[in-house]
Amino acid sequence: MMRSIALAAIGISVSFFLSSCSSLSGDDSQYSALSKPQQEKLEKKTVDYAARMPQQITARGEDVIIVNPRVHAWGAYDPAGNLVKGGVATAGGDWCPDIHRPCHTRVGSYRINSLGTAKCKSTLYPLPHGGAPMPYCMFFNGNQALHGSYEVVDGNESHGCVRLHVADAEWIRFNFAHMGTKVIVESY
Repeated sequence: MMRSIALAAIGISVSFFLSSCSSLSGDDSQYSALSKPQQEKLEKKTVDYAARMPQQITARGEDVIIVNPRVHAWGAYDPAGNLVKGGVATAGGDWCPDIHRPCHTRVGSYRINSLGTAKCKSTLYPLPHGGAPMPYCMFFNGNQALHGSYEVVDGNESHGCVRLHVADAEWIRFNFAHMGTKVIVESY
């Protein structure tokens, strides 16, 4: 008898679990049942940041990485101007309270002049001694770099670097960028 009740309970639990893991398309009641943080997390996972970037740009005859702080995205373009890959980008913020000044990523056209490893770390932040992880850093303008981070958001809040998901930074570092790759930071 106890075994039958336990098996019935397991069956109900499995049935509930399977129905709660089903797709959220069609019936919005499952989506509505989620808490606000759960909804935001789901939405962030489903955003196609590459779609925020042009699928084609004017051919430049070289690989180019474009960062657009207005839409919080980056795109890697081949020499013919085709978007190869893109993703979310967190550029420099309007204000950094720890340094008491704006910290936008400088707008302009640059070239990658340093390629780092998974162990790359900031020499400046956090204050006063640095040490923040910057995996797969690719410096392009003084102390500004494209790099991986676990603090990538749909917004601009870095100290001036361009934060990317670690997997995206690793892809760029080993599959796209080389010394001299052009990086264009568009206006805010």
